[in-house]
Amino acid sequence: MNKKPDVPEVEGIDLDFTPAGYFALRDLHLALPSDIKGKARRDLARKLAAEGSELPPELAAPELTADDRQMWGLIHPALMGGEYLPRMGRDEVEIARISLESVTGDQISVRARRRSDRIVYSIVDEYEDQVGYELHPKTSSKPLSMRQLVELLDRACVRGGAVMSPVVWQIEDGLSSVDDMRGFVSVESDFYPDLGEYYAARFDRYFAEHAEEPEEESDS
Repeated sequence: MNKKPDVPEVEGIDLDFTPAGYFALRDLHLALPSDIKGKARRDLARKLAAEGSELPPELAAPELTADDRQMWGLIHPALMGGEYLPRMGRDEVEIARISLESVTGDQISVRARRRSDRIVYSIVDEYEDQVGYELHPKTSSKPLSMRQLVELLDRACVRGGAVMSPVVWQIEDGLSSVDDMRGFVSVESDFYPDLGEYYAARFDRYFAEHAEEPEEESDS
């Protein structure tokens, strides 16, 4: 079992922020941007919405048909990021998305599902054969505070948790440099607007701690 970590504070971020609920738009049969599985399509939908335009219906769908997915991926492999995530249930929403700047734009989805009077949490990725994540807590009676969500993410797997482990493994095993890994992981959420900024600050702190010291020039 993972040891419970202290949740690091970041100046200007309210870790006690708690969303009023996760399922209000579901109950109104309204879509969330995070309903779109594909990262590239989701980003494009947000950009066009800000400009007063809309994605074509076939691209705005939560998931693409097999044929559309194949055509979309032919443009560039990175456009496939998120397209192979498991389908979300009717009473399920994505409360956070972790995006990796890998060749195929791998995505990790943090989800909340309504079951009777409880909220059930899960973390899924695009690889069915991967070892699962540990969830602490697995359920709750009301939405998590941001502090609780960060704790869930940080305890989900060893060496940094669900968000930071892709970077921690690479740097601490000597596979990549700090400069290589800057910007490799990003986080977003429709329910926790400061979550991305929070983890960006955490990464900056980590990179500063692991930056290589410049070599001193020897006197000749």
